[in-house]
Amino acid sequence: MNRTLYTLLFHLGLPLVALRLYLRARKAPAYRQRIAERFACNLPPMQQGGIWVHAVSVGESIAAAPMVRALLKAYPGMPITLTCMTPTGSERIRALFEGEPRVQHCYLPYDLPWAAARFLDHVRPRLGIIMETELWPNHIHQCAKRGIPVALANARLSERSARGYARFAKLTRPMLAEMSLIAVQTETEAQRFRDLGARPECVQVTGSIKFDLKVDEQLVPRAHALREQWGATQRPVWIAASTHEGEDALILQAHRQLLQVHGDALLILVPRHPERFAAVHTLCSEQFTTVRRSSGAAVDAQTAVLLGDTMGELLFLYALADIAFVGGSLVATGGHNPLEPAALALPVIMGSHVFNFQEISAMLREAGALRQVEDASGLAAVVRQLVELPQDAVRMGAAGQKVMQRNQGALHRLLDGLGRLIKR
Repeated sequence: MNRTLYTLLFHLGLPLVALRLYLRARKAPAYRQRIAERFACNLPPMQQGGIWVHAVSVGESIAAAPMVRALLKAYPGMPITLTCMTPTGSERIRALFEGEPRVQHCYLPYDLPWAAARFLDHVRPRLGIIMETELWPNHIHQCAKRGIPVALANARLSERSARGYARFAKLTRPMLAEMSLIAVQTETEAQRFRDLGARPECVQVTGSIKFDLKVDEQLVPRAHALREQWGATQRPVWIAASTHEGEDALILQAHRQLLQVHGDALLILVPRHPERFAAVHTLCSEQFTTVRRSSGAAVDAQTAVLLGDTMGELLFLYALADIAFVGGSLVATGGHNPLEPAALALPVIMGSHVFNFQEISAMLREAGALRQVEDASGLAAVVRQLVELPQDAVRMGAAGQKVMQRNQGALHRLLDGLGRLIKR
């Protein structure tokens, strides 16, 4: 498949795109809003001549935030246009950069040549930066036609994704060849990009900027104060964060097993997607005394589950816990970022499905900072062990922080590469 055929199929598939929006809007009404932006219509007024950064959703937006702040500082005369594809990503971007006049935001239009052209002509960026692996052939080609360099930042490419791209070599090779910088996390991924057609001189191993996560100095003291307010300083508190459909029931099963031994244990359960908050609350309430974080109600001695149903608080919720399970890993989603709890010196647990963070999870596991489990019983057993052997939990947390410290510096290396593109 070449780009012409891809574009034709995309146009033919627009009714399916509309159906998907409709179905998603039934669960998350925000998908009904700003539909015109997805076709580069009714775009908000934009400052031109700056940097365009695309972060598909919440995780990429959070990862991009330190880079965006560094770019704002390094290039004080340039606006930054942040795009995403989801309402939750949009909400996160607005929360992260509220009050920053040089950060402007809209949805990225669908990957149709005319929509991409209209968006680029509206924004006229000097540089495009795409976070991780959100590759869109027509957007990249329209940038190349206008002489706009495009960088792939914090790039990830699993073996499975590489095989998928390789099946469409006539589409993938020209697209990668048009990119000016591919800043990858590991040498393994660098070779995958080269094999797929990226120009070798444009592929640079910078590491993961997620290692450069900075924790607010007041975060942990605030969390400790809240636990004191709850009267929960001596209770075992564990968090299951970024969970997916099918995973919550397994988490609650593990919590039930833990309560049989430690009857005062508290679970903080944080679903990945806001549209699932209500359903997960129902699931929890049917089995346990549950408090919704969004209600502002206090956790008391009878509370067994705190549902994390707020946005932008994940790090704070991690800081409330003693032990962290990172979701998307007991189901075949590929897992989410284990470095967030590691930065807070928490012992980390994940399931067996970690292909989104294969290298990072392996580094943490080899350092003794991460344990992997297969099912609810295995999860309950590891949480119980860490509750009963707090010295093991402390040792795992310290090992995770050391991994973080050893691998920092990726953001600086990435900014050097981006700077060369801006100056040329």
